[in-house]
Amino acid sequence: MRAAKKLRPDWWDPTGARHGGLPTYWWRGAPDGLMTRRQLRAAGLRPGGQDIAAQVVWRRRRRVQVAYLYRVDLAKPKRLVTTAQLIALDRAIAARRTCPTCRVVRGYCIPLSLGECVGCAYPDATEHDAAPDSLLERQAA
Repeated sequence: MRAAKKLRPDWWDPTGARHGGLPTYWWRGAPDGLMTRRQLRAAGLRPGGQDIAAQVVWRRRRRVQVAYLYRVDLAKPKRLVTTAQLIALDRAIAARRTCPTCRVVRGYCIPLSLGECVGCAYPDATEHDAAPDSLLERQAA
């Protein structure tokens, strides 16, 4: 049977006295109201320029890992992508998918190793391309 993991008392510092004023908690020991960047992102929020409120410290494979925590009440909503940004991304993706030899937009990015689409690089091979979707069409769906 596997022994229980020991919690390290030096990682429990809610006042921040031992860690330069930054409150420190162990894994799953942080109070409510604090979230990591990933947790904020999953909740549709972003840190919004606020300073780090605390940190979580844990050991993983003999290395000490740190995750910074941010206050949820100071977090701001995620920014939405503008139509102009989507149009620019569509153009950039279309440029990466356009073969310079035959000028056809493929359903995949043109391999840098070939410099052209697979059909132009290997004319005897059969192609199975699908037309690329537009980012604007995907967002509207």
